[in-house]
Amino acid sequence: MSVRIGFVGCGGIANAHMKNLVKIEGAEMVAFSDIVEEKAQAAADEYGGQAFGDCREMYDSVELDAAYICLPPFAHSDQEILAAQAGLAVFVEKPLAINMEKAREIEAAIDEAGVMSCAAYHWRYHDTAKWAREALAGGPIAMVLGWWMGGLPGVAWWRVQDESGGQILEQTTHIIDMARYLAGDVERVSAEMALRVMTDVENISVPDVGTVNLRFESGAVGNITNSCVPPGWKNGLVVIGDKKTVIFDQFSFELRTAAGSETKTFQPIAAHFRESEVFVNAVATGDASGILSDYSDGVKSLAISIAANMSAESGEPVLLADV
Repeated sequence: MSVRIGFVGCGGIANAHMKNLVKIEGAEMVAFSDIVEEKAQAAADEYGGQAFGDCREMYDSVELDAAYICLPPFAHSDQEILAAQAGLAVFVEKPLAINMEKAREIEAAIDEAGVMSCAAYHWRYHDTAKWAREALAGGPIAMVLGWWMGGLPGVAWWRVQDESGGQILEQTTHIIDMARYLAGDVERVSAEMALRVMTDVENISVPDVGTVNLRFESGAVGNITNSCVPPGWKNGLVVIGDKKTVIFDQFSFELRTAAGSETKTFQPIAAHFRESEVFVNAVATGDASGILSDYSDGVKSLAISIAANMSAESGEPVLLADV
């Protein structure tokens, strides 16, 4: 069966998904909405279908099976809620929301409607993530170390804390989610953040450096550090297990043990492509078992970033149960 897809938001990441979907058997992009209607029209001109300036009109006017929600953190309002109420499967690009109140509201609507959902943490679909998870299975995790060292994205909203949630929510959430995927859920967070060297950037209010300490429910400890000071460095994660260490940087995987080391690199199918391929197949068949992070699971990763911002502001540790 063909899966009829509508887009809410037609910016950069949405266009990346569109380029994948056009290659996926059974995916049919039939509608596009964006508050800048010219973006929606450009997508419709390229892929076919109708363009709208408002997702409500799109939901009311076009027969859809699924909605791709590709919005900045601050822009999530009722787009997912209306899609769920219309019976549509929802694919939500991270970050899922700017605060937990909105994320919980959306989560409740998806649960109440009983629709399929996918939180777009595409790193989980890398072969390297699969290998890391398999290598660590069956033994305790001792420590997780992660980092996201990148530059400053060009979009204006990214540098405004109230609109992006800062780097910890907008980018480092990938590292946080992978830490959860490999080492389990987190129970306590403490963080330090500061704006140190990028004070000359116009309208900047996000920290340019930060570090977050984690206590996992298993008792493992972790630290995740980020910086958006150019030129950046790289992104990755190290997990120390029982007599083994996994080094994961999304494109490669290394397992170190007393017997030596083993290194693998990612396979040609990109994780973004695989994520959409799995979602489209799940909607077509009704079998969601291949989706590695539904919306509710994604909310757990979002909560860690929000807890980190809360801790940095208050100077106190934050329990995830209180977020």
